[in-house]
Amino acid sequence: MPDAIVIGAGPNGLVAANLLVDAGWSVQVLEAQDVPGGAVRTAEITEPGFRHDLFSAFYPLGAASPAIRRLGLERWGLEWCHGPLVLAHPRVDGTCAVLSRDLDETAASLDSFAPGDGDAWRRLFRLWLRVRAPLLQGMVTPMPVVLPTLGLARRLGPGDLLRFVRMAILPIRRFAVEEFRGDGAARLVAGNGLHADFGPGTTLGAFFGWLLSALGQDVGFPTPRGGAGALTDALVRRLESKGGTIAYGARVERVLVRRRCAVGVRLAGGEEIGARRAVLADVSAPNLYLGLLRREDVPERVLRDLRRWQWDWATVKLDWALDSRIPWSSDDARRAPVIHIAEGIDELTVSASELVRGLVPRNPFLVFGQYSMADATRMPAGKETAWAYTRVPQDASVDTAAVADRMEERVEALAPGFRDLIRSRRVRGPSELEREDANLAGGAIGGGTAELYQQLVWRPVTGLGRPETPVAGLYLASSSAHPGGGVHGAPGAIAARAVLNAERTAKAAVVFGAYAVLRSRASASRRRASGLASFTISSR
Repeated sequence: MPDAIVIGAGPNGLVAANLLVDAGWSVQVLEAQDVPGGAVRTAEITEPGFRHDLFSAFYPLGAASPAIRRLGLERWGLEWCHGPLVLAHPRVDGTCAVLSRDLDETAASLDSFAPGDGDAWRRLFRLWLRVRAPLLQGMVTPMPVVLPTLGLARRLGPGDLLRFVRMAILPIRRFAVEEFRGDGAARLVAGNGLHADFGPGTTLGAFFGWLLSALGQDVGFPTPRGGAGALTDALVRRLESKGGTIAYGARVERVLVRRRCAVGVRLAGGEEIGARRAVLADVSAPNLYLGLLRREDVPERVLRDLRRWQWDWATVKLDWALDSRIPWSSDDARRAPVIHIAEGIDELTVSASELVRGLVPRNPFLVFGQYSMADATRMPAGKETAWAYTRVPQDASVDTAAVADRMEERVEALAPGFRDLIRSRRVRGPSELEREDANLAGGAIGGGTAELYQQLVWRPVTGLGRPETPVAGLYLASSSAHPGGGVHGAPGAIAARAVLNAERTAKAAVVFGAYAVLRSRASASRRRASGLASFTISSR
């Protein structure tokens, strides 16, 4: 019987498992699929030799995350790859805003749209350098994030802290008006905002648009050499080298609860596996509370709050095997592994509005990836492996093939001749994505909306935003928990930290209790001895 069971071998589950084995625990990971990784996997799904990242692909949060950096995965085979540029955002008019790890190059690009916007970005990036450490630490700290918040306040001071908070909650459209004069900077930040699922008019959008842009400037948008699955492989190798084990094709259908405490799990085939100390679930909050637990094990207040749960938008993803590199009209777009495709902040505003109204956007925003300039191992010589995804409404009847054609039209407009290069393509809509990873419910890739009302102390339900559940010994370790979606391992790290802290607290309570009992007995013995001495003296 292991000390801990981890349900799910996605990045959060694997990070949690690694931290527990580092603490000397025996850990069993149970994965429903035949391979590990969840949404961090790579496979040849079009033609031999073309390696496609099945879901996520580029990892600025992963490269910066304290949870992943502390594991030293480079020792286990992880190698980050970068392109000449981080990101390009072209338009059909031939202009292109770029983000580079070279600050001067980014500033020059923004200045080409409006003189002075380069200096504005330098100032915003200096702000990032001031607050980087407490913000990243806050990402791996459970609610309430007291120490990182105090660190932020110390670095900024009261006045600048209030200005920072105001900036963070702004919609991107207002942020762009206040900070920039030209279309290029607004396009760049708004594209990164919608990359994080925040439309230009959404509260908190400025923070996420600025955050992704600053991360790109700082650490880039790196991708693992050989494919996203190389990140998973490094996590698995590290775990297994320290004694952790993973069982595949092991779908958990129930968390076993006795006397309000998680004691193990039951698999789909009926096998029961006990856990001596904890069960950690790298599954969505609705799946945990409404699927893996019995109704009587979940308090009514949690069930009531889960009725308000909101998934993020659904996804349509295309993967292409191409005969050569993509003939972008913009030279800069030929140097960037990541491309954002949208005509500007106005078009993004319309697209976001259509999504909110339950409509498939007429001009879908695309996040596009191409690997030839970053990692030549992904394709045969002279060829190209590429992909793009766009967001569509949840609970909508989506014609996936029609959306895919619309996506290709958008690429063709920026890279005439693109369609002639297509050797083969693979189209996957919301239902296909969910079949391949049950955590991507309805094609949602963020573990639930990142809107303010489902962040912080409201994630996944109203409370303290912590991984502990109403069942003792059971912890939520997925992106449905704080701090949310993205491949950074933070929910898994926070859950593992909570498990270990609970263990230390329990041991301290036992030690304190034993000390109190011993002290009480010693005091009683002294009283008895004192009484006996008094009796002897008086008897004399």
